[in-house]
Amino acid sequence: MKQILKQSPKIYIIHENEEWIIPLKKELDKLQLPYVDWFINTGKIDLTDAPPNGVFYNRMSASSHTRNHRYAVEFTEPLLCWLQAHGRRVVNNRNAILLEVRKAEQYLALNKYGIKTPKTFVARGKEFILKAAKKFDNNPFILKPNRGGKGTGVQLFKFTNSLEEVLNNDWNELSLDGITLVQEYIEPKDGCIVRVEFIGGEYYYAVKVDASDGFELCPADDCHVEDTFCPTTEDVSLNKAKFEIIKNYYNPDLDKYKDFLKNSGMEIAAIEYVVNKNGEKYVYDVNVNTNYNSIAERNHRKNLNGMRQIALFLGEELKIIQNKMT
Repeated sequence: MKQILKQSPKIYIIHENEEWIIPLKKELDKLQLPYVDWFINTGKIDLTDAPPNGVFYNRMSASSHTRNHRYAVEFTEPLLCWLQAHGRRVVNNRNAILLEVRKAEQYLALNKYGIKTPKTFVARGKEFILKAAKKFDNNPFILKPNRGGKGTGVQLFKFTNSLEEVLNNDWNELSLDGITLVQEYIEPKDGCIVRVEFIGGEYYYAVKVDASDGFELCPADDCHVEDTFCPTTEDVSLNKAKFEIIKNYYNPDLDKYKDFLKNSGMEIAAIEYVVNKNGEKYVYDVNVNTNYNSIAERNHRKNLNGMRQIALFLGEELKIIQNKMT
Protein backbone atom coordinates (compact mmCIF):
# COMPACT_ATOMS: atom_id res chain seq x y z
CA MET A 1 0.00 0.00 0.00
CA LYS A 2 2.82 2.46 0.83
CA GLN A 3 4.28 1.90 -2.63
CA ILE A 4 0.90 2.70 -4.24
CA LEU A 5 0.49 5.89 -2.22
CA LYS A 6 3.95 7.09 -3.28
CA GLN A 7 3.07 6.81 -6.96
CA SER A 8 2.43 10.10 -8.72
CA PRO A 9 -1.29 10.88 -8.42
CA LYS A 10 -3.30 11.25 -11.60
CA ILE A 11 -6.79 12.17 -12.75
CA TYR A 12 -8.88 9.05 -13.41
CA ILE A 13 -11.88 9.40 -15.74
CA ILE A 14 -14.50 6.75 -14.97
CA HIS A 15 -16.80 6.32 -17.97
CA GLU A 16 -18.29 3.96 -20.57
CA ASN A 17 -18.50 6.20 -23.64
CA GLU A 18 -15.23 7.12 -25.32
CA GLU A 19 -16.77 9.74 -27.61
CA TRP A 20 -18.05 11.80 -24.70
CA ILE A 21 -14.65 12.17 -23.03
CA ILE A 22 -12.62 13.13 -26.11
CA PRO A 23 -13.18 16.89 -25.49
CA LEU A 24 -12.16 16.53 -21.85
CA LYS A 25 -8.99 14.63 -22.69
CA LYS A 26 -8.05 17.34 -25.18
CA GLU A 27 -8.34 19.98 -22.48
CA LEU A 28 -6.37 17.88 -19.98
CA ASP A 29 -3.64 17.48 -22.61
CA LYS A 30 -3.52 21.25 -23.20
CA LEU A 31 -3.05 21.79 -19.47
CA GLN A 32 -0.47 18.96 -19.36
CA LEU A 33 -2.35 17.20 -16.60
CA PRO A 34 -1.72 13.46 -16.09
CA TYR A 35 -4.81 11.32 -16.50
CA VAL A 36 -5.94 7.72 -16.91
CA ASP A 37 -8.84 6.63 -19.10
CA TRP A 38 -10.87 4.19 -16.99
CA PHE A 39 -13.36 2.60 -19.34
CA ILE A 40 -15.75 0.73 -17.07
CA ASN A 41 -18.00 -1.98 -18.42
CA THR A 42 -16.33 -5.21 -17.38
CA GLY A 43 -13.42 -5.69 -15.01
CA LYS A 44 -12.49 -6.72 -11.48
CA ILE A 45 -11.86 -5.08 -8.13
CA ASP A 46 -9.53 -6.57 -5.55
CA LEU A 47 -11.11 -5.49 -2.27
CA THR A 48 -7.98 -6.51 -0.37
CA ASP A 49 -5.86 -4.08 -2.39
CA ALA A 50 -5.69 -0.28 -2.26
CA PRO A 51 -6.63 1.86 -5.26
CA PRO A 52 -4.09 4.21 -6.86
CA ASN A 53 -3.87 7.76 -5.59
CA GLY A 54 -5.41 10.65 -7.44
CA VAL A 55 -8.65 12.37 -8.36
CA PHE A 56 -11.42 10.11 -9.63
CA TYR A 57 -14.00 11.80 -11.83
CA ASN A 58 -17.13 9.70 -12.17
CA ARG A 59 -18.70 10.20 -15.60
CA MET A 60 -20.68 6.97 -15.64
CA SER A 61 -23.87 7.46 -17.62
CA ALA A 62 -27.39 6.35 -16.72
CA SER A 63 -27.89 5.64 -20.43
CA SER A 64 -24.98 3.18 -20.60
CA HIS A 65 -27.40 0.30 -21.23
CA THR A 66 -28.39 1.92 -24.55
CA ARG A 67 -24.80 1.32 -25.71
CA ASN A 68 -24.78 -2.37 -24.74
CA HIS A 69 -23.05 -1.65 -21.43
CA ARG A 70 -25.87 -3.10 -19.39
CA TYR A 71 -24.07 -3.50 -16.06
CA ALA A 72 -21.62 -0.59 -16.24
CA VAL A 73 -23.59 1.36 -13.63
CA GLU A 74 -23.86 -1.63 -11.30
CA PHE A 75 -20.12 -2.23 -11.55
CA THR A 76 -19.34 1.44 -10.93
CA GLU A 77 -21.22 1.50 -7.63
CA PRO A 78 -18.87 -0.89 -5.75
CA LEU A 79 -15.92 0.71 -7.54
CA LEU A 80 -16.80 4.10 -6.07
CA CYS A 81 -17.47 2.53 -2.69
CA TRP A 82 -13.99 0.95 -2.81
CA LEU A 83 -12.39 4.29 -3.68
CA GLN A 84 -14.23 6.14 -0.94
CA ALA A 85 -13.44 3.44 1.64
CA HIS A 86 -9.77 4.23 1.02
CA GLY A 87 -10.28 7.97 1.29
CA ARG A 88 -9.73 8.74 -2.37
CA ARG A 89 -10.94 12.04 -3.84
CA VAL A 90 -14.05 11.16 -5.85
CA VAL A 91 -15.88 13.78 -7.90
CA ASN A 92 -19.55 12.80 -8.27
CA ASN A 93 -19.42 10.12 -5.61
CA ARG A 94 -21.43 6.97 -4.98
CA ASN A 95 -24.38 8.90 -3.57
CA ALA A 96 -24.44 10.95 -6.77
CA ILE A 97 -24.71 7.90 -9.00
CA LEU A 98 -27.42 6.41 -6.77
CA LEU A 99 -29.57 9.51 -7.28
CA GLU A 100 -28.67 9.63 -10.96
CA VAL A 101 -30.20 6.23 -11.68
CA ARG A 102 -33.10 6.40 -9.22
CA LYS A 103 -35.29 9.30 -10.33
CA ALA A 104 -37.94 8.77 -7.65
CA GLU A 105 -35.30 9.16 -4.95
CA GLN A 106 -33.86 12.11 -6.85
CA TYR A 107 -37.21 13.93 -6.68
CA LEU A 108 -37.52 13.27 -2.95
CA ALA A 109 -34.02 14.68 -2.42
CA LEU A 110 -34.85 17.79 -4.48
CA ASN A 111 -38.04 18.38 -2.52
CA LYS A 112 -36.06 18.24 0.72
CA TYR A 113 -34.33 21.46 -0.38
CA GLY A 114 -37.55 23.21 -1.33
CA ILE A 115 -37.09 22.57 -5.05
CA LYS A 116 -40.41 22.02 -6.80
CA THR A 117 -40.78 18.93 -9.00
CA PRO A 118 -43.76 17.74 -11.09
CA LYS A 119 -46.42 15.69 -9.30
CA THR A 120 -45.23 12.11 -9.68
CA PHE A 121 -46.53 8.63 -8.90
CA VAL A 122 -44.21 5.63 -8.60
CA ALA A 123 -45.87 2.55 -10.09
CA ARG A 124 -45.03 -1.12 -10.59
CA GLY A 125 -47.33 -3.11 -12.85
CA LYS A 126 -49.80 -2.12 -15.58
CA GLU A 127 -52.78 -1.97 -13.24
CA PHE A 128 -51.12 0.56 -10.96
CA ILE A 129 -49.68 2.59 -13.84
CA LEU A 130 -53.22 3.08 -15.14
CA LYS A 131 -54.58 3.91 -11.69
CA ALA A 132 -51.90 6.56 -11.26
CA ALA A 133 -52.60 8.06 -14.70
CA LYS A 134 -56.30 8.42 -13.87
CA LYS A 135 -55.36 10.70 -10.98
CA PHE A 136 -54.60 13.40 -13.55
CA ASP A 137 -58.28 13.59 -14.61
CA ASN A 138 -57.56 13.30 -18.34
CA ASN A 139 -54.95 16.03 -18.28
CA PRO A 140 -51.73 15.28 -20.19
CA PHE A 141 -49.22 13.12 -18.33
CA ILE A 142 -45.86 11.47 -18.94
CA LEU A 143 -44.61 7.94 -18.41
CA LYS A 144 -40.90 7.80 -17.76
CA PRO A 145 -38.48 5.17 -16.50
CA ASN A 146 -37.31 5.42 -12.92
CA ARG A 147 -33.97 4.42 -14.34
CA GLY A 148 -33.47 5.82 -17.82
CA GLY A 149 -31.07 8.14 -19.60
CA LYS A 150 -31.08 10.70 -22.43
CA GLY A 151 -34.87 10.86 -22.22
CA THR A 152 -35.10 7.35 -23.65
CA GLY A 153 -38.47 5.74 -23.00
CA VAL A 154 -40.27 8.94 -22.02
CA GLN A 155 -43.80 8.95 -23.44
CA LEU A 156 -46.41 11.72 -23.46
CA PHE A 157 -50.11 10.84 -23.21
CA LYS A 158 -53.00 13.28 -23.58
CA PHE A 159 -55.73 10.88 -22.43
CA THR A 160 -55.86 7.77 -20.25
CA ASN A 161 -57.67 5.76 -22.94
CA SER A 162 -54.57 6.11 -25.12
CA LEU A 163 -52.54 4.63 -22.30
CA GLU A 164 -55.01 1.76 -21.88
CA GLU A 165 -54.52 0.80 -25.53
CA VAL A 166 -50.75 0.71 -25.09
CA LEU A 167 -50.92 -1.27 -21.86
CA ASN A 168 -53.30 -3.81 -23.40
CA ASN A 169 -51.29 -4.30 -26.60
CA ASP A 170 -47.60 -3.51 -26.97
CA TRP A 171 -46.53 -2.71 -23.42
CA ASN A 172 -42.89 -3.25 -22.53
CA GLU A 173 -41.27 -2.12 -19.30
CA LEU A 174 -39.74 1.34 -19.73
CA SER A 175 -37.24 1.06 -16.92
CA LEU A 176 -34.44 -1.39 -16.21
CA ASP A 177 -35.68 -1.70 -12.62
CA GLY A 178 -39.30 -2.29 -13.64
CA ILE A 179 -40.48 0.93 -11.98
CA THR A 180 -42.46 3.47 -13.99
CA LEU A 181 -42.96 7.09 -13.03
CA VAL A 182 -46.34 8.54 -13.93
CA GLN A 183 -45.85 12.29 -13.94
CA GLU A 184 -47.89 15.38 -14.69
CA TYR A 185 -46.92 17.00 -17.96
CA ILE A 186 -45.67 20.55 -17.52
CA GLU A 187 -46.10 22.31 -20.85
CA PRO A 188 -43.23 24.77 -21.43
CA LYS A 189 -44.53 28.26 -21.97
CA ASP A 190 -42.07 28.80 -24.83
CA GLY A 191 -41.44 25.21 -25.95
CA CYS A 192 -38.07 25.18 -24.18
CA ILE A 193 -36.49 23.78 -21.05
CA VAL A 194 -33.54 25.25 -19.13
CA ARG A 195 -30.41 23.34 -18.19
CA VAL A 196 -28.30 24.90 -15.42
CA GLU A 197 -24.67 23.78 -15.39
CA PHE A 198 -22.53 23.54 -12.26
CA ILE A 199 -18.80 22.78 -12.10
CA GLY A 200 -17.07 22.26 -8.79
CA GLY A 201 -20.39 22.95 -7.13
CA GLU A 202 -20.50 26.47 -8.57
CA TYR A 203 -22.86 27.88 -11.19
CA TYR A 204 -21.22 28.01 -14.63
CA TYR A 205 -23.99 28.92 -17.09
CA ALA A 206 -27.57 28.17 -18.08
CA VAL A 207 -28.67 27.01 -21.50
CA LYS A 208 -32.09 27.15 -23.13
CA VAL A 209 -32.97 23.94 -24.98
CA ASP A 210 -35.62 23.68 -27.68
CA ALA A 211 -37.71 20.70 -26.55
CA SER A 212 -40.36 20.89 -29.24
CA ASP A 213 -39.19 17.76 -31.10
CA GLY A 214 -38.82 15.25 -28.29
CA PHE A 215 -37.40 14.34 -24.92
CA GLU A 216 -33.91 13.14 -25.89
CA LEU A 217 -31.98 16.26 -25.05
CA CYS A 218 -28.36 15.23 -24.55
CA PRO A 219 -26.23 18.25 -25.55
CA ALA A 220 -23.03 16.34 -26.30
CA ASP A 221 -21.46 17.16 -29.65
CA ASP A 222 -20.99 13.45 -30.33
CA CYS A 223 -24.33 12.17 -29.07
CA HIS A 224 -26.33 10.03 -31.49
CA VAL A 225 -30.00 9.52 -30.66
CA GLU A 226 -32.57 7.53 -32.57
CA ASP A 227 -35.00 10.40 -33.00
CA THR A 228 -36.21 12.82 -35.65
CA PHE A 229 -33.41 15.21 -34.83
CA CYS A 230 -30.02 15.36 -33.19
CA PRO A 231 -30.23 17.93 -30.39
CA THR A 232 -26.53 18.68 -30.58
CA THR A 233 -26.76 20.39 -33.94
CA GLU A 234 -28.53 23.46 -35.25
CA ASP A 235 -31.81 23.17 -37.12
CA VAL A 236 -30.77 24.88 -40.32
CA SER A 237 -34.23 24.62 -41.88
CA LEU A 238 -35.69 26.73 -39.07
CA ASN A 239 -32.57 28.85 -38.69
CA LYS A 240 -32.78 28.08 -35.01
CA ALA A 241 -30.30 26.56 -32.58
CA LYS A 242 -31.44 23.76 -30.30
CA PHE A 243 -29.12 25.03 -27.57
CA GLU A 244 -28.62 28.66 -26.60
CA ILE A 245 -26.74 29.96 -23.55
CA ILE A 246 -28.85 32.47 -21.65
CA LYS A 247 -27.36 35.93 -21.26
CA ASN A 248 -27.71 37.71 -17.91
CA TYR A 249 -29.31 34.61 -16.39
CA TYR A 250 -31.09 35.06 -13.08
CA ASN A 251 -32.67 32.38 -10.92
CA PRO A 252 -33.56 32.96 -7.24
CA ASP A 253 -33.33 29.20 -6.64
CA LEU A 254 -29.61 28.93 -7.46
CA ASP A 255 -28.62 28.71 -3.79
CA LYS A 256 -31.13 25.89 -3.28
CA TYR A 257 -29.62 24.08 -6.27
CA LYS A 258 -26.11 24.49 -4.88
CA ASP A 259 -27.12 23.20 -1.44
CA PHE A 260 -28.82 20.19 -3.00
CA LEU A 261 -25.79 19.34 -5.15
CA LYS A 262 -23.32 19.83 -2.30
CA ASN A 263 -25.21 17.50 0.01
CA SER A 264 -25.85 14.92 -2.71
CA GLY A 265 -22.22 14.41 -3.75
CA MET A 266 -22.85 16.04 -7.14
CA GLU A 267 -20.02 18.44 -7.96
CA ILE A 268 -20.26 18.50 -11.75
CA ALA A 269 -23.89 18.33 -12.78
CA ALA A 270 -26.78 19.90 -14.64
CA ILE A 271 -30.21 20.68 -13.22
CA GLU A 272 -32.99 20.77 -15.78
CA TYR A 273 -36.30 22.56 -15.31
CA VAL A 274 -39.35 23.71 -17.22
CA VAL A 275 -41.36 26.90 -16.73
CA ASN A 276 -45.14 26.68 -17.20
CA LYS A 277 -47.46 29.39 -18.52
CA ASN A 278 -47.83 30.82 -15.00
CA GLY A 279 -44.07 31.27 -14.64
CA GLU A 280 -43.66 28.40 -12.16
CA LYS A 281 -40.44 26.36 -12.33
CA TYR A 282 -40.44 22.57 -12.07
CA VAL A 283 -37.15 20.67 -11.88
CA TYR A 284 -37.60 17.30 -13.59
CA ASP A 285 -34.05 15.95 -13.89
CA VAL A 286 -30.53 16.18 -12.51
CA ASN A 287 -27.76 14.82 -14.70
CA VAL A 288 -24.31 14.13 -13.28
CA ASN A 289 -22.83 13.06 -16.60
CA THR A 290 -23.05 16.53 -18.08
CA ASN A 291 -21.95 17.36 -21.61
CA TYR A 292 -21.62 20.69 -23.36
CA ASN A 293 -22.63 21.95 -26.76
CA SER A 294 -19.68 23.69 -28.41
CA ILE A 295 -21.89 25.59 -30.87
CA ALA A 296 -23.81 27.24 -28.04
CA GLU A 297 -20.57 28.06 -26.23
CA ARG A 298 -19.02 29.64 -29.32
CA ASN A 299 -22.15 31.66 -30.03
CA HIS A 300 -22.13 33.18 -26.58
CA ARG A 301 -20.36 36.49 -26.05
CA LYS A 302 -18.14 35.20 -23.27
CA ASN A 303 -15.36 32.73 -23.81
CA LEU A 304 -17.06 29.63 -22.41
CA ASN A 305 -15.72 26.09 -22.52
CA GLY A 306 -17.33 23.64 -20.12
CA MET A 307 -14.81 20.86 -20.63
CA ARG A 308 -11.89 23.21 -20.11
CA GLN A 309 -13.48 24.44 -16.89
CA ILE A 310 -13.82 20.83 -15.71
CA ALA A 311 -10.17 20.18 -16.59
CA LEU A 312 -9.13 23.25 -14.59
CA PHE A 313 -11.22 22.12 -11.61
CA LEU A 314 -9.78 18.59 -11.70
CA GLY A 315 -6.30 20.09 -12.00
CA GLU A 316 -6.82 22.13 -8.83
CA GLU A 317 -8.05 19.05 -6.97
CA LEU A 318 -5.02 17.12 -8.17
CA LYS A 319 -2.72 19.89 -6.96
CA ILE A 320 -4.21 19.61 -3.46
CA ILE A 321 -3.32 15.91 -3.37
CA GLN A 322 0.16 16.56 -4.74
CA ASN A 323 0.81 19.19 -2.08
CA LYS A 324 -0.22 16.79 0.66
CA MET A 325 2.33 14.28 -0.60
CA THR A 326 5.25 16.71 -0.52
